[in-house]
Amino acid sequence: MLLTIASREFRSLFLSPMAWTILAILQFILAFLFLTQVEAFTTLQPKLASIEGAPGLTDIIVPPLFGNAGIILLLVTPLLTMRLICEERRNKTLSLLLSAPVSNIDIILGKYLGILGLMLLIIALITLMPLSLLCGAELDLGKLFANILGLLLLVNAFAAIGLFMSCIAGHPTVAAMGTFGMLLLLWILDWSVGMNDQRSELFEYLSILRHFQNIQSGLISTIDVSYFLLFTATFIALSIRSLDNDRLQK
Repeated sequence: MLLTIASREFRSLFLSPMAWTILAILQFILAFLFLTQVEAFTTLQPKLASIEGAPGLTDIIVPPLFGNAGIILLLVTPLLTMRLICEERRNKTLSLLLSAPVSNIDIILGKYLGILGLMLLIIALITLMPLSLLCGAELDLGKLFANILGLLLLVNAFAAIGLFMSCIAGHPTVAAMGTFGMLLLLWILDWSVGMNDQRSELFEYLSILRHFQNIQSGLISTIDVSYFLLFTATFIALSIRSLDNDRLQK
């Protein structure tokens, strides 16, 4: 049943023009940024060749590309997740879903995997850009893998927050605004600390951007990976709890 819900959710995303429009705009923007970075590397290559320990092709192109993708997905994810539960509630179909012989865990995980399928498609399309360089250049595949892993963990966390907000909000617009606000807060959480030349271990640990950048650098630590896994599991559990309350009220 879980896979049935996930498959239905994934297909429903492409029944409306939103998913197609987001995919097209996302690819256009990131392709432009990718080609800009390639052109910058081509211009700087003669100078970099004479510098010992200078950044290579992978350093100049891959981290900026995946970093920009993370920022854009921060803006896009609220639009994709806002209808997951909210729309079911507004269309009065949530009651039918809750009355069916399906557990809340299956419903939440099915919805989550459905939206995650679209996210994985986006990441795959992004990854094809730097991989195209293998036709005429060499890449640090280890650092490329680290960036793919970092973006994958990031969108997992984004989708989990969006799903939770869709569970507790009464309207998709409110869910989208709440998701964006929380993601933005977690993204800029330790900026003010850095500006004052002070350190806050709590803000540093809670900052989603810091963990993402740590993985992007190629230093994959259990602290950063466990942060994203714990973060995702927490909001999925909160979503299940919220749906439990809805079932009890029916």
